[in-house]
Amino acid sequence: MTALRTRFAPSPTGYIHVGNIRAALFPWLLAKQKNGAFIVRIEDTDQARFVEGATDLILETLSWLGLDWDEGPQKGGNYGPYFQTERREIYAAWAQKLIDKGLAYADPYTQEEVQAFREEAKALKKPFLYRDYRPENPPTWDGTQPLRFKATNIIRHTWHDPVMGELSAGPEALDDFILIKADGLPTYNFAHIVDDAEMKITHVIRGLEYISSIPRYLSLYDALDLSPPTLVCLPHIMHPDGKKKLGKRDGAKSVSDYRTDGILPEAMLNFLASMGWNDGTEQELFSKDELIAKFSLERVQRSGARFDEQRLLWMNGQWIRRLTLDDLYSRVRAYWPASAKNSDETYKRAVLALVQDRLKTLAELPLMTKYFFEKPIVNLTLITDNKQLKKLTAAESKNLLGEARTALEECEWSAESIQFCLNNLLQTTGQKPGTLFSLIRVATTWAPFSPALHDTLALLGRDRVLARLDTALLAL
Repeated sequence: MTALRTRFAPSPTGYIHVGNIRAALFPWLLAKQKNGAFIVRIEDTDQARFVEGATDLILETLSWLGLDWDEGPQKGGNYGPYFQTERREIYAAWAQKLIDKGLAYADPYTQEEVQAFREEAKALKKPFLYRDYRPENPPTWDGTQPLRFKATNIIRHTWHDPVMGELSAGPEALDDFILIKADGLPTYNFAHIVDDAEMKITHVIRGLEYISSIPRYLSLYDALDLSPPTLVCLPHIMHPDGKKKLGKRDGAKSVSDYRTDGILPEAMLNFLASMGWNDGTEQELFSKDELIAKFSLERVQRSGARFDEQRLLWMNGQWIRRLTLDDLYSRVRAYWPASAKNSDETYKRAVLALVQDRLKTLAELPLMTKYFFEKPIVNLTLITDNKQLKKLTAAESKNLLGEARTALEECEWSAESIQFCLNNLLQTTGQKPGTLFSLIRVATTWAPFSPALHDTLALLGRDRVLARLDTALLAL
């Protein structure tokens, strides 16, 4: 049996967004599941849109996500080069095969002449097809003019897409398209077919936007006497409103931005895999190994999947909770607040352990922990805007904090003893936990939220807690 070989073939035209990564993830999963090969190929023939450094960013992103490739840049392989701009001689040789068969010709027309053809077709109320205006005696192709495919087998093509099902298209979808541009570089329509054949790709997995071009690809496969690989089109990742495809123009963020924002690679892979695919169960969190074991193209849905960033954040929080403290500590090194720079590592680990269950992203760490390392700024609006605390007068708040300070000063300083002390305060003050505990929390952290109060106070330390209560009393 032929070994399964899939590929990811991005263009280095800017940052890499979530749609690009899903187009890499699904073929990677299939290759890993079937003990096949996953190839990375850089399609850099669109020099007008080429962005310096984009290739490095693509490879770095794949590495961060753990999508290792078997052949391609940095790895080599038996079917290189893996940059299209380094494969000109290969494309020229395949183009010559078509010329020799009489299935490719030099395009002699100017842009003005082509526009005239378009206007003529419009006047006749028929679709413009280049093959209707094919030159009778084209010049010999010398590389200075575009080379066009000569579509002669005008038939209805049918094919099976493992995701989209049985598909077909009639002769109206076939035309004479450009194979090689005037600059000597091939078009995507030609280059990817040559590359996939040379690299023995068995499964081509890409976005739904390519589905309308597949009849033309099939006609070219026929002309080159090639058996097409399995052609798979994935449904779009949709804008959150569900009305259009998510794209860069609609604010689709770079995967690098999500990385900077503190999204874990495990969460990003899990999230993208579950956009348009499920294993038929209620399971939502999948490790990479579980995804490899359970993935199948047949369970990819045909309809588009909405991009729900809130679900990504929820999933990321779940993955943060799954990490060991040592693993999490190694990942948050760049996220600590500046005031934690010179703090004791044992203390920082204790702080991290306390907030781990509340983090949705690694980038939330400063907001969650800053008050453990520096004196917070008094912000009385945290009291006046609080649903429970705004019911208290300033005098009532001050009296409650005074009682709390007295009780805490006499309390043995451990989380358990502090909790016992706080529970006694509830009885002596007659207050509800939502009021008393919120007031103490605000007065000692001046933060909108914090972990469990008794754990927070224990870690802050007696002297720091009492000093902050004194500051709050003075402010009130």
